[in-house]
Amino acid sequence: MNTPRVGIVAIGRNEGERLRRCLESTCGRGQPVVYVDSGSTDGSVGLARARGAEVVELDPQVPFTASRARNEGFERLVAVTPQIELVQFVDGDCELDAEWLPRAVAELARRPELAIVCGRRRERAPEASIYNRLCDMEWDTPIGEDTDCGGDALVRARAFRELGGFDPALIAGEEPDLCLRLRRRGWKILRIDAEMTRHDAAMTRASQWWSRAVRTGHAAAEGLSRYGRSGEHDHARHVASALFWSALSVALLLAAAAAGSLGWLALAAWLPLCWIALLSVPFWRARRARTLRGDRSAHATLYGVSCVLGKLPEAVGVLQYWRDRRIGRARGWIEYKDQPARNGSGTGAAQ
Repeated sequence: MNTPRVGIVAIGRNEGERLRRCLESTCGRGQPVVYVDSGSTDGSVGLARARGAEVVELDPQVPFTASRARNEGFERLVAVTPQIELVQFVDGDCELDAEWLPRAVAELARRPELAIVCGRRRERAPEASIYNRLCDMEWDTPIGEDTDCGGDALVRARAFRELGGFDPALIAGEEPDLCLRLRRRGWKILRIDAEMTRHDAAMTRASQWWSRAVRTGHAAAEGLSRYGRSGEHDHARHVASALFWSALSVALLLAAAAAGSLGWLALAAWLPLCWIALLSVPFWRARRARTLRGDRSAHATLYGVSCVLGKLPEAVGVLQYWRDRRIGRARGWIEYKDQPARNGSGTGAAQ
């Protein structure tokens, strides 16, 4: 059997050292590499060219999205290497595992019904912050047939082209959207037990975690708007959960404040206790799920707390999407990583 021709598309924006590691893990290993840059000011384009990658610089007059970057990278890849059969997408803040491609290629060759194969993404430094730790836990999902994938995945070029690629208008949630459309065409997505990429979230502040959660809520609201309530996805559940628990929290805390101002001290003390008791429901549900996945008790507790606290920024993302849709305004990229310093040094923005 001939080995399918494989190419790599990496995308980035001001990723700095992260991009260097990404290119070191992809360039010079026998596969053509296309790097797509979304307006970097930190020398990323020159770095990619020096490493031997084909470079696409996106027109800044058109809004940047990860979807658009991947699509244009795919088009350049098949233009310079028409015989491409499989495309590995990788974000510029990720390093590709040296053993990943042979495993994934073999899986796609063995199962023609598969459109996408993905594996285990890990955080490069999960111990650096609680936010990095949360990301690492988020990436740890069950293996087997799945409903969606992340930004790193090996994709069958024929299936990708058949669907027209990612929707470039989506600022988040583009991977679940593509996977849903693929599944509707009869394709399947598989997650295998193999190391795939090492990601560098570089999150050290609560404000970054907040922005990332807002983006999650925005993606869920847009997915629900596109596909309605359906068993094909969990957007409705996600949106309803964020809104319900956020509204309940705000209502109970405002009621407690009002009771205190009126001198109803017993009620003012009782309502926060009710709030804590009610929030323990999603907390213990999330914590138990992570415990069953084999996580340490402290990490599972952290995850449960994050799921509860994350309801509020997710609800903000939902409401912002609905507001923007109502007034006909297109939302720009929701970034959570630091911008580069003016002299071009420093870290970059998220894809």
